Amino acid sequence: MTKQRCAWAESDPLLRQYHDEEWGVPEFDSRALWETLMLEGFQAGLAWIIVLRKREAFRKAFKGFDPTKVARLSSKDVEKMLENPGIIRSRAKIEATIGGAKAFLQMQDEGVEFSDWAWEMAGGQPIQNTGPLRATSPLAETFSKELKKRGFKFVGPVIVYAWMQAAGIVNDHAEDCFRRASCARIRRRV
Repeated sequence: MTKQRCAWAESDPLLRQYHDEEWGVPEFDSRALWETLMLEGFQAGLAWIIVLRKREAFRKAFKGFDPTKVARLSSKDVEKMLENPGIIRSRAKIEATIGGAKAFLQMQDEGVEFSDWAWEMAGGQPIQNTGPLRATSPLAETFSKELKKRGFKFVGPVIVYAWMQAAGIVNDHAEDCFRRASCARIRRRV
């Protein structure tokens, strides 16, 4: 018997694996949430499968997405990344990721944990959506504005909504998808 998945995940084995194991699973780790947001920024204008296929190269290039290490990357590092065919070679997106690391660390310096901030913005628990998939939401627009105020870039409402879906802040698994119920049961420990 085959599993019923969200329709977008059926076209590629890597997408199926990502859907079945990661997408929509509520994430509560600040660093992992930040990594996902940065990768969603790289997706802007592209298909997610491109980012997914390059994810390990991104992790290597961005020092495991350790914000402290990423914030210290230099202009020489940026130039080196622009020559790396394993990642998406966009100067603006690379520099936005470095800036995003600095913004993440600034939040920490202010006593704001990224995960706590994100989940508080979302009301404390994953939002259970029904109906057709959306491209954005009023909450994504609010997140986008707040992230931009903090210095993040490539965080428009559509990118932010894709991040919210990927990180399980919203459960947008199709109602007949086998992952919907299991993701809905995951709750944040307060």
